[in-house]
Amino acid sequence: MDPTQRKWLILSVGFSVLVLVIMLAFTINEETISSIEKINPVFLLLAFLFHIFTMFFWAWRVQLMSRSLGYRIGFFYSLNLVFANLLAAAVTPAQAGGEPVRIHELYRADVPLGDATAIVIMERVLDGIMLVLLAGFSMVMLNEEWKLIGEASGALMAITLIFVIGCLILFIVFATRPALMKRAMVWVARLLTRRWEPERCAHLECRIVSEVDNFHGALSKFVRSAKSGLVFGLFFTMLYWVSECATASLILIGLGQPPLFFESFVINLILAILMMMPLTPGSSGVAEVGAASMYALFLPSAILGVFIVIWRVVLYYFNILLGLISGFIIVKRESAAAARQQQSRG
Repeated sequence: MDPTQRKWLILSVGFSVLVLVIMLAFTINEETISSIEKINPVFLLLAFLFHIFTMFFWAWRVQLMSRSLGYRIGFFYSLNLVFANLLAAAVTPAQAGGEPVRIHELYRADVPLGDATAIVIMERVLDGIMLVLLAGFSMVMLNEEWKLIGEASGALMAITLIFVIGCLILFIVFATRPALMKRAMVWVARLLTRRWEPERCAHLECRIVSEVDNFHGALSKFVRSAKSGLVFGLFFTMLYWVSECATASLILIGLGQPPLFFESFVINLILAILMMMPLTPGSSGVAEVGAASMYALFLPSAILGVFIVIWRVVLYYFNILLGLISGFIIVKRESAAAARQQQSRG
């Protein structure tokens, strides 16, 4: 890990720990101590296992979507790719670093850049579609309880839905009008490379046009000849979010509280949008405060702080550990590849 990444990781973890400590200070009491003494470790272990299952589902999604486009990627390579994504997401504002890492790792597995980008963007589209569907289904199932959430966070929920629908519309526009996408990307590239030499800028613009063509070619394959990739992608996206939301309920059962399965779908949809805002590295602090404010509608304050701490240990700190292990594997792989290249030249 380079010094910049290390600095962002320290900031992200430090800010998260600070928020959690403050949260515990305001919620801990005698009832909290009593609840901690009654924790069922079996359900906490199950929460970790379910979170690992979500990573498996994500890895299978990447693997099968890539295979539908004609690229063979091993499951463990795909799983390591997902783990590497977790660390990058934990140290970048709005978790924006995860997508470039997945694209890079797919490219290292001989998937052309345009196709790799199409796979990663399609993953995000499927995430948005599935989260909206699951949240909508949960609202119906919650019935009267949904009114409680609606009264407390109606405006936030409306903004969330508008944002998701807006992103889907933008994706459809760019997917159906490649010329518009090329103009938009070239404009952004020119804005960011104003101090570059003309030849270098021209080369970049040609590369952008070429990769946009590759991207649209991959999208066309998904819609026409690689529909299995979308089917498997949607299926494993559903399993991913069901498993991820079940993790929170398992933690609650371990704390002696009733599960909040359907509520967690709605809360996760709102959190997913909140955590896209580039406020802190890895959205640390944002996730804790956002989750606490919504789960507080259903949980006693004595339990809330402990729940949020365990929830973040499973879904954030454990992710960092997995990402560090993945980073070590990637560094070892790149070092071995560089050594082989040097040998072949010698």
